[in-house]
Amino acid sequence: MWKTLGISVIGVVAATGAFFAWFFSLIDHSVPVGLQTTAPEDLPYYQQRLDPDRGKILVVVTSETEMGDSGKATGYEHTELSRAYYVFRVNGFEVDIASPLGGEPKAILDDEDMGSLDYAFLNDTEAMAKAKNTLPLESVNGDDYRAVFFVGGKGTMWDFPDNTYIHQLVRDYAAQNKLLGGVCHGPAALANVLLDNGQPFLAGKPVAGFTNEEELFLIPQARELFPFLLEDRMREQGADVVVGLPYLENIAVTDGLVTGQNPWSVYATAEAMVQQLGYEPVARQATGDENSVDVLIQYHLLGKVGARQAMDALGAADEALNRNLIIMHGLVAAMQWRLKSAMELLVLAQHAKSQTG
Repeated sequence: MWKTLGISVIGVVAATGAFFAWFFSLIDHSVPVGLQTTAPEDLPYYQQRLDPDRGKILVVVTSETEMGDSGKATGYEHTELSRAYYVFRVNGFEVDIASPLGGEPKAILDDEDMGSLDYAFLNDTEAMAKAKNTLPLESVNGDDYRAVFFVGGKGTMWDFPDNTYIHQLVRDYAAQNKLLGGVCHGPAALANVLLDNGQPFLAGKPVAGFTNEEELFLIPQARELFPFLLEDRMREQGADVVVGLPYLENIAVTDGLVTGQNPWSVYATAEAMVQQLGYEPVARQATGDENSVDVLIQYHLLGKVGARQAMDALGAADEALNRNLIIMHGLVAAMQWRLKSAMELLVLAQHAKSQTG
C-alpha cells in the first residue's frame, strides 16, 4: 500500500512540476531591442502626424497619490495618458494636460504594460514637460478646447467626482454640445455632475467605465476602500452602462460623449473622439496588445477554434501578439475556477509561441 501510495504521490509531483515548467516556458521574457529608448520620431505612426491646426484637446489626470487614508499609493495611469496623447497629437490637435492641483502629479507605470509609444512619451521632452507641469484646473478656460479627455487611475475616484471646476466644465460642454471623453476610472469625473436643470449629466446616456467585476476581482475590498464603485454610481445616475468582457476593449459612443471601459480601450476611445470631432483617424498599425485582445474576444464569441483562426490570420511576426496577455486571461480564468477556459487559453498561448518560434 505504502509503495503504491508513494508511487502515486511521486507521479502527482512529477506531473505538477511538468505543468509548471510548461507554464513558465510560455511566458515571453524578451524585451525588444531599444524599446526603453524609443523616441517619438522612431515610430512610423508618429511620423504620420498632421500639423496641429485642428484646435486643442485638454487631457485631465488625477492629483491624488493615495487611496483615501489607506496608505496605498495611487496616481494616473501612464499608458492611458501616453496613448491618448499621441492619438490626439498625430491627428492634428494640440494637447494640454491639467490636473485638479496642477504641477507634477504621480504617474503609475507598469513595465509589463509598457509599449514603444509609452516609452516614447517618457523620452519626449515636450510631452514630459506638460506631464510634469500640469495646468491647475482652476486656471483652465474650457472655451480654449474642442474636447476634454479624463485619464483613468484609481486616484480619480477621490479628486474627480466632486471637483467644482470639473463640474462646471462638464456643464458648459453639455450646454454647448462639445465633446467629453474618459477611460477606465476617468469617467468618475462625470459620476456626480448635475446639469443646470438638476438632472444628472449621465442620465440616459450610454457610458462605459471600469466595471464592478473588474474592480472587485483585483481589489476584493473595493466597496470599503473606494468612495463608491464606478459602475454602481453611474447606474444610480441613470446611465445606460455598457458592460463588455472584463479586461478587454469596450467603448460607448454617443453625441458629445465617448467612454472606454479599461486600459485596453484607450486607443479605441481616443480614435472615436477624433471621429466625433469630424475626422478620419490617421491609420495606425494595431499593437500586440490590441491583436491579443481581438483573439481573446474571438475566444469568448467563437471558442478556441475561432480564436486560433484569428491568431493564425495575424502571421508569425514577434510583435503581432502579446501572448503574456493571453496567459494573464488564462490565470484569471483559473482563479475563477473556469479551469476548461484556463487550459484552452494556455494552449492558445502555446500556439502563439510556436508561431514565433
